Order: sequence, then structure tokens, then C-alpha cells
Amino acid sequence: MSATGVVAAARRVVVKVGSGLVTADGRGLDLEAIARWARQVAVLHGLGKQVLLVSSGAIAAGMQRLGWRTRPHQIHELQAAAAVGQMGLAQAYETSFGAQGLRTAQILLTHADLADRERYLNARSTLAALLQLNVVPVINENDTVVTDEIKFGDNDTLAALVTNLVEADVLVILTDQRGLFSADPRRDPAATLIERAQAGDPHLETIAGGAGSAIARGGMITKVRAAKRAARSGAHTVIASGREPDVLVRLARGERIGTELIASVPVLAARKQWLADHLQLKGRVVIDAGAARALRAEGKSLLPIGVLEVQGEFARGDVVACVDPEGHEVARGLVNYSSAETRLIARRPSSEIETVLGFIEEPELIHRDNMVLS
Repeated sequence: MSATGVVAAARRVVVKVGSGLVTADGRGLDLEAIARWARQVAVLHGLGKQVLLVSSGAIAAGMQRLGWRTRPHQIHELQAAAAVGQMGLAQAYETSFGAQGLRTAQILLTHADLADRERYLNARSTLAALLQLNVVPVINENDTVVTDEIKFGDNDTLAALVTNLVEADVLVILTDQRGLFSADPRRDPAATLIERAQAGDPHLETIAGGAGSAIARGGMITKVRAAKRAARSGAHTVIASGREPDVLVRLARGERIGTELIASVPVLAARKQWLADHLQLKGRVVIDAGAARALRAEGKSLLPIGVLEVQGEFARGDVVACVDPEGHEVARGLVNYSSAETRLIARRPSSEIETVLGFIEEPELIHRDNMVLS
């Protein structure tokens, strides 16, 4: 990387804002701070960047509204606090972004949404559509329905998973610390800021310290682990203070602030490797010579009109192989329609999908972003 910060070169950025920042350390929603981030995100939009916001604060806001001073441990109490706080949180973001001429959308996710292939594709498609519409997705864990088995555990992890999901270039984690230090700066006055390191370096977890505050679930360790997870899809991570003036704007204009944790693999290569190595085939589609050529030589998506035959049974989100008429595998990827639906729309143009099925998920059978050539 050059001396310019990683956010400057990024086209798609996920920004995670911690509970302490959103709620003024638990005193209630900090509307002025939310307004400042909205103004900064508007500047990033003006620079041609797409921004997704992962915001903590629903439980903390609910605690404040309910008069609770310490975070409860029972899951139903956490769910109740989230339900109360989510209303004010969504309204605050809608008002602040609206003042900047930007529309927002609330997205609530659980781990199950990203573990299930069909729901993974649904979430990915929804977020892609929102970004195309120039809408800022405001994402949070669906704390009102989570259980111990499906909760992410902290929004740093959620932000990393969203980064993977949308293939963002950079994850920016805004916290109440300047970045990652060589030791806990609250205990060791000799601690120094780590300005740049390799994401996934085991030493970083050793020095990252313990848990967070009574308001937040995570500490610096969850941010280091989130950076490691984001790097698996090729995204860099910046950990910086959310109280730094115009931090997002300065990062976007090339200033290096906080700690940069660098991914070693580019975004596209990382996703292709994931598709190639980690997914089991559930079926095959035989494609005509023209479709095979479009995939191989032109990097196109697979359209239903190019499908000659469907082999096996699969569901939306499963991995299928695309083979040419001679039986040679051309590519494999995540399919947008089930085997039964694919049989109905095979050899038909995309414009007829809705007429045949009564609905349309996507115009492509397999989008090129969800495909790897064999």
C-alpha cells in the first residue's frame, strides 16, 4: 500500500460505530454525533463511495429509556431493551441522513441469515439493490429475536460478516480509542499506537486486551478478530476514534488515522478462492456453446436462456457446476433459482422469468460475482 490511507482508494466502505459513541457512553442517543456521521457519509457519497453503516446502540438506547444502568444478562431482558431502543435508533438515523438528502434503510440480521445459503443470497441482493438506489443501509444485529445459538456476540463481528457479504474494500471500526496500541493505554503510559500491521497477525490478539465496557460487549480483541475475518474476503480494516473530528472525511481524502490492518489478498481473488475451495456442488446445468464462451472469454453472468439441461436437485443459494455440451466444467457458483424453477425457465430470456414463475429473484441464473471459472 502507498502512504495514502486505504479508505481513499476504496469504492465500498463498511463503517461500524460502537455503542459508546452512539449513546454518549450510555447516557442516551447522541443525536449530535449521529448528525456528524451523517454529514461525513454524505461527503463520502460525494466522493463516489458506497457506504454501509453497522450501528450498535439499540440495547444501550433501550437501557437508557428503561432506566437501567447496567447491561442485563438474561436474554429476554436484552431483547426487550433492543426492541425499545431500536425505534429511537432508526428514527435518529433517518432524521440525520434525511437532513443531508440521503435515504436510509434499516437491516436487522442474525447469524442464521448469513449461514443459510438462500438467506445469504437474499441479504446480499437486498443490500446490492439499496446501494444501487443510493440508499445508506443501517445494519444491526436483530437483538429482539436472537438466542445464544445465533447471536453474533458483538457488532464488530457483524460488521466483518457484512464486509464479507458485500465484498467491501475497507471496514472502518469507530471506537472510543485512537486505535490499536502496543499495550492497554489506560494502564500503560508507555503504550504506542500501532499505525499499520497485517490483519490476522496472531501477535495482535495477544496485545489487544480484554472486554469492553458495561455498555458494549466487545473490546479491542473483537476488533482485531473482525479485521482478521474481513481480510478473508480481501478487505482492509481501519480502527480509529469516532471522536476524532471529521474522521471519515479525512480517511476518505487519504489521511492515515488510527490503525490500518492490511489484508494480503485482493477482494475479488479472495471471493473466487472461497467459491472454489469451500462449497459443495449440489447439481449441474448443461449450457450451450455460446453461454460457455460468454463465461470463459467475456466474464459474463449465466442467463437462463443459455441452459440446455438441469441435472440434480438444488435450492436457491446452492452451488452448481456449469458444464459445456461435451461435459467439461466451465464454472461453478451460487444459483439464484431452484432446480425445479431452473427447468421451467431454461432456454427462455430473462424478460420471461416473471411470466413463467410468477416472480423474479434476479435476471441471472448465476451472477458473475457469485461464480468462479473452473
